[in-house]
Amino acid sequence: MSPDRHDPEGAIADAAKSCSNWGRWGEDDVLGTLNFLGEAKRREGAALVRRGVSFSLSQRFDMDGPQKGWRRRTNPVHTMLDTGADAAFGQGFPHGHGGADDVIAMPLQCSTQWDGLGHIFDHGKAWNGRNAEKVVTSAGDLVTGIEHMAPHVAGRGVLLDLGRVIGDDDGTPELPDGFAITEEHLTEAAEAHGVSVGRGDIVLVRTGQLARAKLDGWGDYAGGPAPGLSFTTAGWLHGTEIAAIATDTWGFEVRPNEFEHAFQPLHQVAIPHIGLLIGEMWDLEALAADCAEDGVYEFWLTAAPLPITGAVGSPVNPIAVK
Repeated sequence: MSPDRHDPEGAIADAAKSCSNWGRWGEDDVLGTLNFLGEAKRREGAALVRRGVSFSLSQRFDMDGPQKGWRRRTNPVHTMLDTGADAAFGQGFPHGHGGADDVIAMPLQCSTQWDGLGHIFDHGKAWNGRNAEKVVTSAGDLVTGIEHMAPHVAGRGVLLDLGRVIGDDDGTPELPDGFAITEEHLTEAAEAHGVSVGRGDIVLVRTGQLARAKLDGWGDYAGGPAPGLSFTTAGWLHGTEIAAIATDTWGFEVRPNEFEHAFQPLHQVAIPHIGLLIGEMWDLEALAADCAEDGVYEFWLTAAPLPITGAVGSPVNPIAVK
């Protein structure tokens, strides 16, 4: 049943109560749904490597990215510290040795990334019921920093290509902006691809919006209208016991959101209450094309965040291997 469009507060409270994982793995837990991804699931994922073909699921990290400055998010700034010209003029090393070095400055959520458990709060509460002000301070996430997740994000990946399964009537393999992906849509895609989705899986949802942005220009990709998961999928995200989910959109959930006045309400349930690891701005195009060709929509996936101490998000270069 669809929630009351006029009552986001009530809908969020109801979903938070029915989908809560608080205390499920003990009061000291820092991994959330990654607890579902254990050794057996990794062995299952590794056994899916048959051809040995690999795909990077990351966008490029450069100044031509989608960010426009909202919330002080900028595109990566890459600067050379030493160049070939420096080497030509001499860098003080013996026997003709020379080299180049560089540095990058970037918000951690500006391109292909994971949202950590300290990224979103609900009424001042962070993951597992902790007080947000005691979890994330000016020194960073003191409790659930994304460095804790670094060894764990590797296992069975499943692609649900909603763009191809539910796409426009004209055959364009993408969903229109504002399209709300429901549990029924997700189930239909899984059945169409011949895959199951369950405990410990890392689910990738392709809408096709990124492909459209690559053709037409970024426009409002960062923060504007987008296809994405419906608020009503909170129960599915909780009940399937997936370890993580990632999309090819900026915000994971449908935009505009499904309430008259709201901002990312599904995040407000999924991260602090379910403890779900959420990825955004993943480039699923090459993988999706290969899956459409060979009909195999499950694969080994490794997508470790950088172990940046105290970070609430991290860039990532996910690698899918089939």
